[in-house]
Amino acid sequence: MTARTALVVRGGWEGHDPVGTTDAMLPVLRDAGFDVTVENTLEVYADEDVMGATDLVVQCWTMGDILVEEMHGLRVAVEAGTGLAGWHGGLLDSFRNATDYQHLVGGQFVAHPGDMVEHEVALVPERVDHPVVAGLPRRTTLTTEQYWVQTDPAIDVLATTTHTPADDTPWHSPVTVPVVWTRRWGAGKIFACTLGHAVDDLRDPTVHEIVARGMVWAARDPR
Repeated sequence: MTARTALVVRGGWEGHDPVGTTDAMLPVLRDAGFDVTVENTLEVYADEDVMGATDLVVQCWTMGDILVEEMHGLRVAVEAGTGLAGWHGGLLDSFRNATDYQHLVGGQFVAHPGDMVEHEVALVPERVDHPVVAGLPRRTTLTTEQYWVQTDPAIDVLATTTHTPADDTPWHSPVTVPVVWTRRWGAGKIFACTLGHAVDDLRDPTVHEIVARGMVWAARDPR
């Protein structure tokens, strides 16, 4: 059995520390037996040979633009079995003008009301046995950005958070949105987590474990 390959693609807006946050998670991939390559450009997505040989893409690229041929290469690779994983804006606030990208990942960041706020993340009771979250605390309280995401129905939600209305908010009832989800797309698997604004968030034991498991889960099965 050959070692699986992981391609880490990082860049975009520096406010999400694409180098620091991905560096914090690289040991997970290496410990899991992946051969890891790091790219600081999206051009690699258009390389059919590289993408076809890649078992997992970990993307950390907030905002920016993706070329048509790059988006096509990423989508074709995932549909053929390459896994895609990421966290926070590096996966869920990428390429805002590329609706086909949002279609691929199943969700898009739209707001983080209150900026850094204390909030609770709760596992979905029916999904607590999923390998990404099995055995983890049912509820975790964090102080960080609480993402409000818009998602499509074709995702498997593993954890949620609730935005509670206040006197100065324009919404009037509690709004529960996904925090962690997976999906299958063609032969590929996708893992998304809205947490991970900074390295310290990824050091939280529960967040770290979710992201670590999610990356490995999304990878193509050993060949």
